[in-house]
Amino acid sequence: MTEKKAEEISASDGVNTSPFTYERLYSLDALRGFDMFWILGGEEIFHTLAKATGSPFWKTIANQFTHPDWNGFHLYDLIFPLFLFLAGVATPYSTGRELEKGATKGQLVMRVMKRAAILVLLGLLVNNGLKTLKPFEEIRFASVLGRIGIAYMFANIIYLYANRKWQMAFFWFFIIGYYLLLKFTSAPGFAPGDLTMQGNFASYMDRLILPGKLYLGIHDPEGLFSTIPAISTGLLGVLAGSLLKTGHQHKGRKAFILAVVGIVFLVLAQIWNLDFPINKNLWTSSFVLHVGGLSLLLLALFYYVIDVLGYKAWAFYFKVIGMNSILIYISSKFINWNYATNGFFGWLGELVGEPYNIVVMAICFVMVKWMFLYFLYRKKTFLKV
Repeated sequence: MTEKKAEEISASDGVNTSPFTYERLYSLDALRGFDMFWILGGEEIFHTLAKATGSPFWKTIANQFTHPDWNGFHLYDLIFPLFLFLAGVATPYSTGRELEKGATKGQLVMRVMKRAAILVLLGLLVNNGLKTLKPFEEIRFASVLGRIGIAYMFANIIYLYANRKWQMAFFWFFIIGYYLLLKFTSAPGFAPGDLTMQGNFASYMDRLILPGKLYLGIHDPEGLFSTIPAISTGLLGVLAGSLLKTGHQHKGRKAFILAVVGIVFLVLAQIWNLDFPINKNLWTSSFVLHVGGLSLLLLALFYYVIDVLGYKAWAFYFKVIGMNSILIYISSKFINWNYATNGFFGWLGELVGEPYNIVVMAICFVMVKWMFLYFLYRKKTFLKV
């Protein structure tokens, strides 16, 4: 569903429309756009640079835009949780605003449940497409959008019915409870606390309860059970958004608080990593703290530079992406972007020649997508879930 909102864009305060909110900090859309830039095609620029140059430096950088096989962390692992964190940050500006306008909590619960259902359905579409009707056992139900929808829903319900202290308590409850479950249970035939793909309790539960197929056969990185700690990722965003929206501190002090908490989380994550490894596949509790710390630091930086110091012009590129982030994420199911890029810029790749033609075409690929989003931005047209 699209909606034209020309009257709701305010140059003075950065108010705009996006998938999760009616009102937005400029820095929030910019950071979401920065996050989405890397799966828009930004990561491929570095992969092609590594391939074209053969340089160990570019290979090292490009490796950060891959996922570790199991334990460990690469920067590419931050994209998904950062998006979920930002959906949480948006909650006080969307759900909170509706409360202020007189909506009941029951109405808002129904609204976030509807959004969650739509995101789950969109996740099914991204996973499986619409070209053919697959047998039930070949359908993958777990998805990135599905996890965002479910975790966002629970984080919003907690926001509606719990005060800030209880929100903090729920944040720790989910990750500590998840830690205890995985440390003292396992799949049948494995020792308690086994965290291998075959032996961990979360993957075992997904094999029992998730219909259809799992992404890796015996494990799904977006499985249902490991969505439990992902709720804490959303809640951390809610807490950060509440600080930015309703905190009485000076704006600069708010950015400082976010940065300090982010550093503390990074330290705690490394300590917890000694016993409960940082692992995106399982969304481990140490992973929640690690990506939470990085998300808080990025939010602090973007908020301070854009909303405190007022330097906005540089972030416009990312804002255009951030205001239609879900649309561009699912667009590959409907638009052949490689075909469009070759149609517009194939001549340029031929002109440059090997080996750097692949780098140029990767840049053009991102450019074509951005121009599409810019056209929608100019038309004040945004996909709203």
